[in-house]
Amino acid sequence: MERKTRVRFAPSPTGPLHMGGVRTALYNYLFAKQHGGDFIIRIEDTDSQRFVPGAEKYIIEALNWCGIVPDEGVDADGNVVETASERHPHAPYRQSQRKPIYRQYAEQLVEGGFAYYAFDTAEELGAKRAEMEAAGQTFIYGQTTRMGLRNSLSMPEEEWRPLLESRTDWTIRFKMPENRVVKMDDLIRGHVEVNTSTLDDKVLWKRADELPTYHLANIVDDHLMEITEVIRGEEWLPSLPLHYLLYEAFGWTETQPRFAHLSLLLKPDGKGKLSKRDGDRLGFPVFPLKWVNAEGEVSRGYREDGYFPEAFVNLLAMLGWNPGTEQELFSLEELIGAFSLERVIKSGARFNADKAKWYNKEYLRTKSVEELTALYIPVLESHGLQIVDCPACALTAGSEMTVSGADFENRIFSRQYVERIVALIQERATFVADFWDIAPYLFVAPSSFVEKDAAKFWKEENYTLALQVAGFILNFEGEFTKEALEGPLEEYIRGNEWPMGKVMNCLRLAMVGGSNGLGIADIVTLIGKKEFAKRIDFIKATLGC
Repeated sequence: MERKTRVRFAPSPTGPLHMGGVRTALYNYLFAKQHGGDFIIRIEDTDSQRFVPGAEKYIIEALNWCGIVPDEGVDADGNVVETASERHPHAPYRQSQRKPIYRQYAEQLVEGGFAYYAFDTAEELGAKRAEMEAAGQTFIYGQTTRMGLRNSLSMPEEEWRPLLESRTDWTIRFKMPENRVVKMDDLIRGHVEVNTSTLDDKVLWKRADELPTYHLANIVDDHLMEITEVIRGEEWLPSLPLHYLLYEAFGWTETQPRFAHLSLLLKPDGKGKLSKRDGDRLGFPVFPLKWVNAEGEVSRGYREDGYFPEAFVNLLAMLGWNPGTEQELFSLEELIGAFSLERVIKSGARFNADKAKWYNKEYLRTKSVEELTALYIPVLESHGLQIVDCPACALTAGSEMTVSGADFENRIFSRQYVERIVALIQERATFVADFWDIAPYLFVAPSSFVEKDAAKFWKEENYTLALQVAGFILNFEGEFTKEALEGPLEEYIRGNEWPMGKVMNCLRLAMVGGSNGLGIADIVTLIGKKEFAKRIDFIKATLGC
């Protein structure tokens, strides 16, 4: 019987969600949507010692920002579902709230002879480990050592059974079968075989906190939640034989999910897993959102650094997956249509910070001027500027708006003025915040001049001509637009056989304060004749003429 595709992303709330974790969630989501299935969120908080307050909320917010919205497990308000309903039939979706379920299944394994009770203290295990290491041996709790340790296999029942009630530090361990070849299939890595002689008896359940380990919890929950494919990071590949054997021990082989293990995200400048320290060292975030830990240490996030969620998702999709074409830009809908586990690479994917910026630049180019303007206005307001919807609005506030929609004296600008600027510089920017760095002079007049540029360009033989050109601009009687002004302006300069570059650099110095900036026709027709004249007067008063 064919089952509906159901996949899950099951993060642990032990800190902020790494971008590698977001990629795992993304691949699960794409796979589910492509096959008309469900994408489930489940919080695996069985490691009570490493739980971090706020991490769960962070994970859900990060996925929502990326557009990776679960079908099950999280409600519309971003809360992990605790009560079963038609949409969320397997609640609760937080493993710490499913405690009674796991003990039942752990005891079932003991009764079936697939697991046993272990009573060894940490001190006893430490002593055994030291003893074996002194003899040049490696200690593992398993086939060769279990009968020499304190457990329900090596002890008489009348001795160990009372310990179940009198002690709270015992565990249930899986009884790894001896010298058996476990044959497994991975959707990415193909067929894999492992001999159990190399494997230890993993802890499945702990009496101390009455919580399971990942190994038991994920098997039980995946079964109960009818998961059909488990797509997770390669760090879980060594655990695959145990998970296969657990499905077998429970008698669930017919409904066992298919497994796929994703490769690591690698450092940009060498081998090894990409970490926060790499980001700190090389200047890029490794988390989707900003994170502040308990000590107040701030970790950068892609959202706060100005990345579009679409760019971030596109970047992650291509880190480990090859569409088989030259296409690099995909919408989420396009990714759903194109994605396949068959084209997920086995080797690690090296992160490239410059490529991340490239993706954002490409997506910025696709945004409408209106959308970018809305994003840019808070940046302008952070610089003490007021943005109004129209010149008339400013007039009612007692300001004198120029015909261009800019009141430089009162630092008031129309939205329409901002839109004109955004349209002009959109192609030059990588982030919305770049707009200010590209052209602050379109809002604030220079208060000083770059010394080396002034020395290079503001020379008498240059500014004498430039001031005559300024007079031409101020007396221009045509429509004061770039399109109307640019041709006559160039014709005037060339007609007088004046050096175009020297003249324009002088004027740009006056308008910008340095040598880098937009074309003169662009600048003067934006700021208006009144502001243009003020800046000419300022440079004359400051540098002389």
